[in-house]
Amino acid sequence: MKSITINGSQRESVGKVSTKALRNAGKVPCVVYGGDKPVHFPANELAFKNLVYTPSVHTVVIALEGGNSINAILQDIQFHPVTDKILHVDFYQISEDKEITMNIPVRLTGNSIGVRNGGSLRFANRKLKIKALPANLPDFIEADISELKIGNKLYVTALANGNYTIMHPDNTVVCQVKTSRTAVEDEEEEGTAEEGEAAAPEAEA
Repeated sequence: MKSITINGSQRESVGKVSTKALRNAGKVPCVVYGGDKPVHFPANELAFKNLVYTPSVHTVVIALEGGNSINAILQDIQFHPVTDKILHVDFYQISEDKEITMNIPVRLTGNSIGVRNGGSLRFANRKLKIKALPANLPDFIEADISELKIGNKLYVTALANGNYTIMHPDNTVVCQVKTSRTAVEDEEEEGTAEEGEAAAPEAEA
């Protein structure tokens, strides 16, 4: 998974007055949990553009003054209810040998048979919660819908991977192809035996 670096300076004062002063200066108060103790630091608001305002997910390297750095993931973010400005960001420190849980986007690939025949594709879960070691976190989960016919559903079990655990029940639907007024029989899309190729013999009674 790709990583984004956010520069910050550790701060000791975390009261309302200092927090307001940081925001007035275009800074975002942040805190990292998961270590020996919480680490408070401010960062420029523009530093979050490629972390927050994107459908992609990333891990974060928090580079503090003095050469210290912390590997983390975004845990929570607070926005102003009117202006949508970022008010506060929580991070969680990660380590290479401990599994973490993240919501990872699903990327559909292939051209569904059912959709080609007029069916309607319903994308129910665009992100899936998975658990994995940081090194095994994917940028996205690929879901091949090529074989989906009208009425078919793609379940999370079809996306199982040895590098991570999908934290959803087995009957969770990722996407499905529903019928529509313009739909035709899927069999019209199925290829016939190629010329010169013998069809499979019928079973004897």
